[in-house]
Amino acid sequence: MQLWAQIICEIGFRKLNAFFSFLGLTIAVIIVVASQLIAESDERETRRVTRDMGFNLRLIPAATDLGQFYRDGFSKYAMNASTLDRLATQLTNNVSFNHLVGSLRRGYAVNGQSVLLVGLSKTYIAPGQGKKPMGFVIKTNTLHIGSEISRFQGKNKGDTIQVGTQHFKVSNDPIETGTSDDITIFARLEDAQSILELEGKINEIEAIDCLCLTTDEDPLTILRKEIGEILPNVQVVHKQKLADARAKQRQTREKVNAIVLPFVLLASAVWVALLAVFNVRDRRQEIGILRALGKNSWRIAGLFLGKAVLLGFVAATLGVVLGMWAVLEFGPSLFPVTKKAIQINPSLALKLFVAAPLFAAFASFIPAMLAVSQDPAETLRED
Repeated sequence: MQLWAQIICEIGFRKLNAFFSFLGLTIAVIIVVASQLIAESDERETRRVTRDMGFNLRLIPAATDLGQFYRDGFSKYAMNASTLDRLATQLTNNVSFNHLVGSLRRGYAVNGQSVLLVGLSKTYIAPGQGKKPMGFVIKTNTLHIGSEISRFQGKNKGDTIQVGTQHFKVSNDPIETGTSDDITIFARLEDAQSILELEGKINEIEAIDCLCLTTDEDPLTILRKEIGEILPNVQVVHKQKLADARAKQRQTREKVNAIVLPFVLLASAVWVALLAVFNVRDRRQEIGILRALGKNSWRIAGLFLGKAVLLGFVAATLGVVLGMWAVLEFGPSLFPVTKKAIQINPSLALKLFVAAPLFAAFASFIPAMLAVSQDPAETLRED
């Protein structure tokens, strides 16, 4: 009889043992699939949520007095806009910062109201990352205004407002934020430069640090060294509480993922190995008869390992289907911000179709070796 035919007969004869082995492998595959897809979704969600917390790096001219900067919310000094371009050319996946936005910030008066006028450049992102720009996009001849400006000026979305000698359309529905944004006018950088007669100038570059280190790990020293080598004439201001929140959230997720997967794999391996040991123990006399009939050790070992491989492949198929279905079904409620990005992962499925049979065979290897090492004479002498 061919080996695979014997394996099928073995599974049919030892249905309960095969079922529990199959069940353990299937549950392991489901958990691996779900945990990996959830980890990917959690990473996207964490990245998006922490990104929306805002920038945590502010690069300002070196001559800036920090007392004045913290008091007014901007530096009174300016630097060439080319500074931003120089930093943007260094953006790669290996640097410690990303999402660069240049800005020009000044106090300004609009129809008797003191406001903060902020001009924003486009967002510079490291090549190949495909990330969306942070914040809102300001179109030509439009402004975003804060709630206090809307109330004082009597302007709402679609209305025209004059700033300096130019007229702009309000492009947002002003919402009260309880921050300085309520008295801020956001414009395109070129428009703000024109209004303030500071063409080609900025006074701040905002960014996000990608180190994800907490304060005790001293990310500021690393950032200042790295940025200082590119732009020696800037000060680096780090919003540490915001950076800590980002770092702790990501580190917590990584620790959970690092614990769950190894535990699942270990539990599954022990489960399959124990069932294989019980199977070998219950079939001692059958194995002895096969050995006495001249069946070689590798054929007997192949019977147990082949069974494990077959069960592993079927378990991988069912586990991948159920695991991906579960994440697609329930994932959107867990990750509402990035729910549209949750999708089937063919690469993960392919890896599991290979890994699950090998994993099952590995877990069954020692019991299989125990089976072929038994002396048939001793085995048949029993009972």
